[in-house]
Formats: sequence, structure tokens, C-alpha cells
Amino acid sequence: MRFLILLVPLVLMLIGLPLAGIMLAGKPLDLYLEFPPRTAYVVHAGFSWWAFVATTLFIVVTVFPILNRVVQFRGSSGKNPVNAAYFPWWGWLAVAWLTVVWLLAWSRFPWFAPIQAFTFSMLWLGYIVIVNALTWWRTGRCMLTHRSGYFLALVPLSAIFWWFFEYLNRFVQNWFYIGVDTIGSWDYFWQATLPFATVLPAVLGTRELLATFPRLCGGLKNAWTVTWIHSKLIAWTLLIVSAVGLAAVGVWPNALFSLLWLAPLALITALQIIMDEESVLGGPVMGDWREIWQVALAGFVCGFLWEMWNFGSLAHWEYSVPYVQRFEIFHMPLLGYSGYLPFGLECLAVARLLDVLWQEKHPV
Repeated sequence: MRFLILLVPLVLMLIGLPLAGIMLAGKPLDLYLEFPPRTAYVVHAGFSWWAFVATTLFIVVTVFPILNRVVQFRGSSGKNPVNAAYFPWWGWLAVAWLTVVWLLAWSRFPWFAPIQAFTFSMLWLGYIVIVNALTWWRTGRCMLTHRSGYFLALVPLSAIFWWFFEYLNRFVQNWFYIGVDTIGSWDYFWQATLPFATVLPAVLGTRELLATFPRLCGGLKNAWTVTWIHSKLIAWTLLIVSAVGLAAVGVWPNALFSLLWLAPLALITALQIIMDEESVLGGPVMGDWREIWQVALAGFVCGFLWEMWNFGSLAHWEYSVPYVQRFEIFHMPLLGYSGYLPFGLECLAVARLLDVLWQEKHPV
């Protein structure tokens, strides 16, 4: 029941609010519900140096205090993990798998053509096993071996999670897919769902690995205490503002495109605080910023790999981001990489939803 009380209003808002916004604006619904999504109908604003500089300053002001505290920290960051005796055999198998699949993914061998479209999922399968193997090597345990049920539960949740972002992208069209024009709806669904299912295991597995390096979070255990941010008044305000923004994102897609990433995180967090559940802000309330920094870095690491492996893939995505579409690394504009930091928090927030269900099904 706790899980449903959190999930139902969240799903209704994520699906219904953008549709309600475009309906009130008098825009045609059929464009936003097209599947597969192929029609381009959002006219994006061109590059703006003012927007680029303002966004850069915002990113610096947001990230610098945390990064500076980590770099300047001179005390003990905690105990280093005790390494296992050896790197596991299944980790070496994953390294070999990733090497071969990467070669195949960026090649165009005719004999491999029938499964070429699935190489992106295969790359991430190798990566996920490798980060779990590294975590096991450093600590003697990892999510794959010691929380196998939870790990498997992340797979379908991850697919659903990213399909929501695909849906929200219909209202801003910041990314679009190349090389999928000739496939039907069913093939499109499966070729998309399989890589979508790797998102949460990859980010949360990377976060678990980064947590084995205490120096990455030096000085963040006892940093800034922000008790006020966990108040019900702030949560209700955040809920209302993010709901209004989500309803307006399809009406003003150029001005509000960043809400595609920020509004779902705000909605989840607000609902969790209102319902007295654990949220991603639980650590900062106590002055502990380690977890959200680790998962933000995990999102950034995975984001870089997503863009790199996407660059050489046969079917891939490209971007059209208003105001800041310049200085691309692979296909992603430079400032776009900053979006992976809050995306990491989004992954953690969704994992918190699963935690609620998992605790109900597996009480201690």
C-alpha cells in the first residue's frame, strides 16, 4: 500500500500533466501520442551565448562548493575496503564480452547484421557485470551477488523508468533517433526496451563501486545541514511548482526543456517527504552529502559512456537542445553532460520507490 500510495499519484501526474497542458493550449494530441515517435514538430531556439554563459555559471555555482570541499579535504575519509583475493572469473568474462561486443557494435559486418541493433544492450550488460565485479573485488560483496533479487527487480523498473522519459521527450523533442525509420512498432518497442532496462542497474551499480573509494567523498560526511528542506511546507511548494512546470513544458518547450529532468525528481522527492518516506534529501538534512554526490558522479560516468557508445552505433540518438546546442562531445552538446548529475539523483529517487516495495515484501 505504501508503494501504491507513492506510485499512483506520481504516474498520473507524469502522464497527465503534460497532456493537460497541451490540451489547454489547443495543440493536437495525436502528435504527442505518435508511436513510434518520428514526426518533428517542435521548433527549437538557436544557440545563445547569453544562455550558454548563464547555464555555465549556474552549473559552476551548484557543483563548485561540493567539488571544492572534496578537493580541499585533508582528514580521514573513512576506512578503505579490504580487497578480495582475486578479481572474479565472471568479471574477466565480462571484460572479454565487452571488448568483443564493442568491436562488433562499431563495425558493420554483414553476417552480424541481424543482431546489430541489439549491441547497445549487450555493451551495457558487460559494463554492469564489470562494475559489480570491481565492487566485489574491493569489498567481497556486490549487488549482483548479494542482492540478486533486488538487482533483478531493477531491470523491469529501469525499462519503465526510461520509457517515462521517452514520453516526456515528446513534449520537447530534445533527442531523436537515427536508423529506426524502417522498423515497425513492435520491433521499435523491443529494440528500445532492452537498453532501457540497463539504466538503473548501470547507474546504481556504478554508485556502489564509487562508494568503495572514500576519498571521492572526503569532507562530505559532515558538511552543510539543511533541515528546512525536508519540511512539509517546502515539499508541498515543490510539488505544486513542479506540477505546474510539467503541465507547461509542452506549451513552452524551449524555455522549460530542463524540466524534463528536474520535474520528475522534484515530484518524487516531494511525495516522499509528504508521505514520510526516505528521500534523496535525507542525507543533506543530516549534513551528509556523500550519497547524492556518489550517485550524481555515477550518473555522469554512465552518461559519458552512453554518449560514447551511442556515437558509433548503427541505430543511435542525436540532440537538438535549445540555446546551448554547441561544442558537441560525441553527439551531446557540452553543457548537456551536466544533466547527468541530477539524472543520477533521479535514479536514486526511483530506487527509493523500489525500496519501499522491497521492504514490504521482504521485511527484516
